[in-house]
Amino acid sequence: KLQLWHNGCLAEVARDEALLQGVLMRTKETPNSSELVTYAPFTLFPSPFPKAAFLQALAVQTHYNTLVDRISQDTEFLLQALASTIEVDDFSARLFKIHQQILNEGGSRSIVLGLNRSDYMLDKRGDQPPSLKQIEINTIAASFGGLSSRTPDVHRRVLKMADRLEESQHILDNNPAAGLAKAIAKAWELYGSERAVVMFFVEEVQRNVFDQRCIERELWKRNIPTFRKRFDDICKTIRLDQDKRLFVGGNEIAVVYFRNGYMPQNYFSEQCWEARLTMERSMAVKCPDIVSHLVGTKKVQQVLAKPGVLERFFPDQPQVVEQIRATFTGLYSLDMGPEGDRTIAMALAEPDRFVLKPQREGGGNNIYGSEIIQVLEKVKDSSERMAYILMDKINPAPVQNYLLRRDAPLAVSSCVSELGVFGAYVRQGKDLLMNECVGHLLRTKSSEHSDGGVAAGVAVLDNPLLV
Repeated sequence: KLQLWHNGCLAEVARDEALLQGVLMRTKETPNSSELVTYAPFTLFPSPFPKAAFLQALAVQTHYNTLVDRISQDTEFLLQALASTIEVDDFSARLFKIHQQILNEGGSRSIVLGLNRSDYMLDKRGDQPPSLKQIEINTIAASFGGLSSRTPDVHRRVLKMADRLEESQHILDNNPAAGLAKAIAKAWELYGSERAVVMFFVEEVQRNVFDQRCIERELWKRNIPTFRKRFDDICKTIRLDQDKRLFVGGNEIAVVYFRNGYMPQNYFSEQCWEARLTMERSMAVKCPDIVSHLVGTKKVQQVLAKPGVLERFFPDQPQVVEQIRATFTGLYSLDMGPEGDRTIAMALAEPDRFVLKPQREGGGNNIYGSEIIQVLEKVKDSSERMAYILMDKINPAPVQNYLLRRDAPLAVSSCVSELGVFGAYVRQGKDLLMNECVGHLLRTKSSEHSDGGVAAGVAVLDNPLLV
């Protein structure tokens, strides 16, 4: 039983332990300075998570890596999948235009590096055991592989103090930062120049810098040089030499690791788009390259759920198809025509059963409940509706926990959790040289919040306690 007097003391120790372990963020008051930092928000206790569903998510990750990689090589499929989206969504259209330009120039993909995170929730229906359902796959700037490497020891300490020694021994080791860095290091080695650096391409506002520093640190352990650049810096000094080698600020770039560039507002000037094109045209390894970025769109996710589509990518592997498909929930097209009309009628009749998703990353973009009706009534007769997909709403069973946030009172909350699984792969030409599941991330939020992650200020970091 959770007792508040004891938990007040536990929370104090937990916060200090988080600071000791480096579970850190910059403050919202000074997001670009490390003079003042705070702990990244986290749960006081690890949250229970069914062992079977957890292992299922880990086991399917290398297949998701393969799927992303194979779609990225299927030009015809991607064009068909995104045809309606690029008609009405300017951001997707600009990305696609760069993709087509690279194709027309003969491509620049001899080395491919993918760092993905596939996100799931548990769907609980009636008396059935909860089933694992995918929310999305992130192919660009998948965060918290660093800080989630630091949280297990925090929860071990809390459980020991709470006289739950046996449970403390069941908190899993987890080090996504090392696995993500291993893949970046492999790509750097294949590039073949010891002078060349790994460029972390970062946002203007960098509260989550320590998450990235964990990966930088792993690379420096391997004597691989890294530096951090924002769009501003890149636009001023980016250039290609005659061999299409990429230089920024006089340094040759072996790998561009994108932690920026996934939202329209990241491109604040035409120079930003020109810089993205220059990076894509270069010999540098891009993580992700433009085509893998496009594979992560919601529209591609919806098309993959249609009957027979996964078989295109795994023609002789029915078990793999089954494993991936088992994680799909209902996904529906809003394209013009009878199928899209049926989707709209279904959503308007029972909006609480669904989530309406635009083609956006970064959390906080999805539309729920009565808002679905407002949006669909506005766009249902125009092609604008093709910028969205509809998805079945996943219904997780809530659990009780305390969410520790700076300046927030300690109170028990009804919470739901989301499991992310990190994948890393490296391909050179036709040879897949690395394809691994490299760790996990559990994020938990109050069940009153529909949408949003840790960086968006809604969810907090957590660890699974397998049951």
